Amino acid sequence: MSEQRYQSFAEFWPFYVAEHSRPATRVLHFIGTTIGVALVIYFIATGRWWLFLLAFIPGYGFAWLAHFVIEKNRPATFKYPLWSLMGDYKMIVLMLTGRMGWFK
Repeated sequence: MSEQRYQSFAEFWPFYVAEHSRPATRVLHFIGTTIGVALVIYFIATGRWWLFLLAFIPGYGFAWLAHFVIEKNRPATFKYPLWSLMGDYKMIVLMLTGRMGWFK
């Protein structure tokens, strides 16, 4: 049985949504991504830009915790790193604009 290979972000998006079906997963992604972005801004603003890689720790830490503990699946980041990052930001925008549920 061959595994699906996505050729575009549009093809990938439904898979991404299915892999983030539980509300707690989406909330943990939001928390981790928000902390990660805040750290990047802080490091740049304080002249410590070379520390920006540390921002990946909470970003991926919260997300991977959600996948392994809540969703019980393998993060799509391992196969589709760029599309997964794009998916995180799209999901967060949809959550913030009320087009994707936070708790349902």
